[in-house]
Amino acid sequence: MFIQIYNFTLHMLIQTVALRDVKCFAYHGFYAEEQVLGTQFLVSIEVKFRPEGDTENLQHTVNYEVLNTIIQDTMKRTQQLLETVVHDMLEQVKVAFPFLLNIIVGIKKLHPPMPGQIDHSFVQLEYTA
Repeated sequence: MFIQIYNFTLHMLIQTVALRDVKCFAYHGFYAEEQVLGTQFLVSIEVKFRPEGDTENLQHTVNYEVLNTIIQDTMKRTQQLLETVVHDMLEQVKVAFPFLLNIIVGIKKLHPPMPGQIDHSFVQLEYTA
């Protein structure tokens, strides 16, 4: 009886793995001067999945080093719109980890070039299986 309850509980668990506010300098922006001067960005990726098997085995989880590589590689490819950047990251995460139930990718552009004192602009994209 105890084993059945434990197995039922295990299947109800949802694991979260995330990298938050990874600082990157990049040249994303709609205006030409943004693509010349560049600026600081903070990128976050959060994923959710059902844990299976040995929790000490990287094959049974999401390796956040892979998430960081996706962030770093994508931020090197200049885009006009942050919507394109988050979409590209999300698609790469889906391919790398097809078992994911939920993916959230967000980018903060620090001090965007516009009138006023703006801490950051923010674009986020979410996928749910």
